[in-house]
Amino acid sequence: MTDLLARARELLADHPVVDGHNDLPWALREHVRYDLDRLDIAADQTGRLHTDIPRLRAGGVGAQFWSVYVRSDMAGDEAVSATLEQIDVVRQLTGRYAGDLRAAFTADDMEAARREGRIASLMGAEGGHSINCSLATLRALYALGVRYMTLTHNDNIPWADSATDEPKAGGLTRFGEEVVREMNRLGMLVDLSHVAADTMRDALRTTAAPVVFSHSSARAVCDHPRNIPDDVLAQLPANGGVAMATFVPKFVLPEAVAWTRAADENMRAHGFHHLDTTPEAMAVHHAFEEANPRPLATTATIADHLDHMREVAGIDHIGIGGDYDGTAFTPADLPDVASYPRLVAELLERRWSTADLAKLTWQNAVRVLRSAEDVARDLSATTAPSNATIDQLDG
Repeated sequence: MTDLLARARELLADHPVVDGHNDLPWALREHVRYDLDRLDIAADQTGRLHTDIPRLRAGGVGAQFWSVYVRSDMAGDEAVSATLEQIDVVRQLTGRYAGDLRAAFTADDMEAARREGRIASLMGAEGGHSINCSLATLRALYALGVRYMTLTHNDNIPWADSATDEPKAGGLTRFGEEVVREMNRLGMLVDLSHVAADTMRDALRTTAAPVVFSHSSARAVCDHPRNIPDDVLAQLPANGGVAMATFVPKFVLPEAVAWTRAADENMRAHGFHHLDTTPEAMAVHHAFEEANPRPLATTATIADHLDHMREVAGIDHIGIGGDYDGTAFTPADLPDVASYPRLVAELLERRWSTADLAKLTWQNAVRVLRSAEDVARDLSATTAPSNATIDQLDG
């Protein structure tokens, strides 16, 4: 494995990881209310965070989609304001750490950052509740630099069904389809992680541009509604999109699903939101884990998902979206953003070629953003911004 790790690091020096989803902005909100003097990611933050600049460098990360996520129990103007705060902290990060992080808005920006030896920093909004049913707000988020929007988070929104809520819309409503079309016109990637399978299918039917799954794995390997069914994976070659495998144990390891459900109930019983990863919340989690040993996902677990996703969707349509700092637990041997060489080494051991790994880590993600830009260039030349409202389209 030592030789494979050395080969993995060499490969990542040329073809660094584009990671589809990292929740550091929300962690900074929860831990220190965005006070970057109190939590300096230029220093090793092991034990507090999954992410800091030294470990991003050690992990061979060349581009990061920072999630400007807000919880789905926020709604209306509160959700919009919180999303703006999340965008603001990413801008603070790229300003404060300009020697390491480069704000990126296009595929060309990603390539320029790689040439400069900096980490391209892009943004993705996690949940359509962040636009409060307003296409003008969607356009404002794009103008501020958001380059994908996950259509839902854990709860339904008025125009789209979530994977982890009871179906209501049956996928996308007419307004939801209009959101997808407006995203295409802007050049904002349609992210189908978190959405119900019928929402995935409706979005693929509606979109004129490639889609992404910023952090989702294969349902055939772990039967969790957050994962992607094979019939959807099989549509990605025609669409041109990319499915980025996540590392969250409860989504990738069947044995972890029931354990996590019990752990989440324990968190709520102690007065914490089940997604809380502050030190106080993690103390409750660790006490539960000590009494109830946790099933452990490993690098091999993630590689099994990637093997299956490659088989069904093809090598041109897969990537990586770790979800670091958005989960309480990680695979046992992939504890933080420094871990990507270990995954690449595992895939090398499984005889993935250098060309295939270059597509997985860098090329596919850059290509999908460039394709969305190309579609937007054509659409914006012929199509005016939509001013449709949800009341007009959905009644």
